Order: sequence, then structure tokens, then C-alpha cells
Amino acid sequence: MRSLRHLLPSAGSLIVFEAAGRLSSFTAAGRELGMTQAAVSYAIRGLEEQLGATLFQRRHRQVLLTEAGERFHADVSLGLSHIRKSAEDLRLQATGGHVTVAASTAFGSFWMMPRLQQFRDELPGIDLRIQTADRDLDIIAEGIPLAVRGGEPRDWPDYHSLPLADEEIFPVAGPSYLAKFGMPGTVRELAAHRLIHLEEPYREAASWDEWFRSAGASLSNAERGLRINDYGLVIQGVMEGQGIALGWRHLAERLLASGLLVPVTDHVLRTGKAFYVVWPKNRELSDNARKVRDWLVAQA
Repeated sequence: MRSLRHLLPSAGSLIVFEAAGRLSSFTAAGRELGMTQAAVSYAIRGLEEQLGATLFQRRHRQVLLTEAGERFHADVSLGLSHIRKSAEDLRLQATGGHVTVAASTAFGSFWMMPRLQQFRDELPGIDLRIQTADRDLDIIAEGIPLAVRGGEPRDWPDYHSLPLADEEIFPVAGPSYLAKFGMPGTVRELAAHRLIHLEEPYREAASWDEWFRSAGASLSNAERGLRINDYGLVIQGVMEGQGIALGWRHLAERLLASGLLVPVTDHVLRTGKAFYVVWPKNRELSDNARKVRDWLVAQA
């Protein structure tokens, strides 16, 4: 009797086959797996020779599963899905009570940090890991259970989502700046003040131009003022009295309450977007990840 080792194709060839069948392209499968198109083609050819069956119809710039290929692909996809789920479960057990949340540095600094002691008091058995990046991470590929994102749920078809905060934007200044230059009495007066601009490199963020337009005014010299590509540094500059910047309510609320920031004018830009906690549709959350998700939503 031949052993399973000789009867079954290698795991590597099955992973290549699953990707090629799902994407209907050897090139796209190679891009996803970090392989060349030639290496994908070679792996598929070897798999077909081992099985004694043609799995793909080769066409110009596209490959399509044959009838036999479709049956085999369904079984392989199901099997790999079960293996991945078991591996993720084992990985979660190995990390104990750890739960990772991916977020922007701004969210981690201004929203999460002030609430961290409350989190520890209410969920003492869970070690939180906050993974920040200058762009939204692919948490499916990274194996991260939860993330915080700004935008609209329709932009993330592969994720479930629950709202944390509406996007509300208004100018903020530090007490030292206002003591030196005075509080602008109107939106038009604000345009003459020293403005700090956030130049977000990857995530979409409202600009001073947009804020002034929403208030029925215009910014005549939009190029003037300090420009910074990190929201944390923008807020640090405001607190140091370097100018007036746009503040996002859910990030600035604690600093406003403590008096470190002061709202400027009564106008608020409401974009109609919001910030959400998101998690992948293709896998179940662990009990601890569900508790963290529910805790985040409860803070809204």
C-alpha cells in the first residue's frame, strides 16, 4: 500500500492551485504568493502530471478550471480553509490572552491611551496589543483580528464593522496661542491666523480648504502655514502654541476637556463618514477578540 506521502500532492502545490483557480490567472496567483508566473505554471503542470488530469484550460491572459479542476478546487479550498482555521486557533491558544488591534498612531495615542486603564480594569484577563501603521493594514493577510478604520463600510466588503464615532472636524488651538494672538471671532478672521496643515500621506483626511468651504468661506492663501504629515505632531504643535489646526472630535475630546486644547469658532464639518471597528468575514473571532470588540463599541 502506498503511503499518503506518495498519494497526496504537496501542500505547496495545493496552495498554488487554490490561488490560481480562485483568481483565474497564473500571474495574479504569483503576485499574491510572491512567485513568478513561470513558477506558478511549473507547479500547476507538476500537479496535473501527478494527478493524471488536466486542471486548467489555458487561454490568452486567462486560465479557467476544467470540470475536473472545479471539483478538485472545491475540495482543496475547503480543506485548506479547515487547516487555516485550526492553525489560527492553535496560534491564538499559544498567545494566551493577547488580542491585537490595528489602528492609526493618532487613534492609539489620543483615543486608546487615555482609556487604557479603564480597559485593564474591565478586561483584566486580556493583554491588548496595539499595532500602528501609517496606512490601513490588511488584517486578513496579517492575521490580526481587529482594526479601527475611518470611512464607509461599503469600502470594506470583506469585513464586518461596527461604528465607534462619527467624523466631526473643527479648529483647535492651544491656550498660549490664544493668549498671544487672540480668539478669532469669525470664520473669516480665522483665515488670517497661523494655520497648521495635516498632510496625511496615505489615509484620506479633510483639509483646511474643505473646512472653510463647508463654512461658506474660502481660504485665499491655502499654501501658507506649517505642514506636518503626522497628526500627533500636528496636535503637539498646537499645544505648543505654534498655530491653529483641525481637530477630530473623537481624538481631541480628552484634550479639550482638560483645557490643553480650545475649540475655535462654532462651525463643525460633518463629513457623513465615521470610524469603525472592523474584523474579517472569513474567520470567527476568538472569545477574547469579541470582548475587545464589544468593549471598543461600548465606548462610543
